[in-house]
Amino acid sequence: MADLYYIEDDQTIALAVKAYLEPKGFQVTVCATLAQAKEDLKKHVPACILLDWKMPDGCGDGLCRWIRGSWPEVPVIFLTVRGDSTDIVSGFQNGADDYLVKPFALEVLYSRILAVLRRTGNGARRYLSCGGIMLDQARHGVYCGSEEIPLSAAEYQLLLYLMQNKGKTVTRERILEHIWDAKGTYVNNNTLTVTVKRLRSKLPQPECLKTVRSVGYRMEDTI
Repeated sequence: MADLYYIEDDQTIALAVKAYLEPKGFQVTVCATLAQAKEDLKKHVPACILLDWKMPDGCGDGLCRWIRGSWPEVPVIFLTVRGDSTDIVSGFQNGADDYLVKPFALEVLYSRILAVLRRTGNGARRYLSCGGIMLDQARHGVYCGSEEIPLSAAEYQLLLYLMQNKGKTVTRERILEHIWDAKGTYVNNNTLTVTVKRLRSKLPQPECLKTVRSVGYRMEDTI
């Protein structure tokens, strides 16, 4: 199932799009403001973004630039009313992948979403997010906003594995097997404890890395 964010303040339109797309295999999150969309994007990057150009708290070009600054591969389709050619030009200048003029047929919207996903792939899969941090698997980097968080190789692999299993408790045994034993490096439990402690000290929201006593660890959103 591919997930997408629909940034739209008209709830009638938003719910109609959601009702149409979800039976076709999409998980749709509706954001009624640009501010809400920003907060949701800090927590999770979807496969595709539908962006209405005229929003109560501003125009979509600024948000589109902001998205492109952090996640250049995630496709953005912006929606504009008929005749607003300046919106179309601004949208492409600021990084939109496609546009659709309102009112639009739901079948056309669906085909445009499939088209941009075919062209771009699911670029969002390279990003993992939790607790205000973003892990870029292609760059092997971890970021808080535009600032990179320096991690050792073991800290990065630990964070990657926990974020790949976000919301699930991963046992200490599984972590040791996945990060160290699989590479032929046998370490004791104390090595994992020290690595978790060092990683937690570097995270902007250290409480997102939960210790499940006598079991293991779990990553979960706290903001």
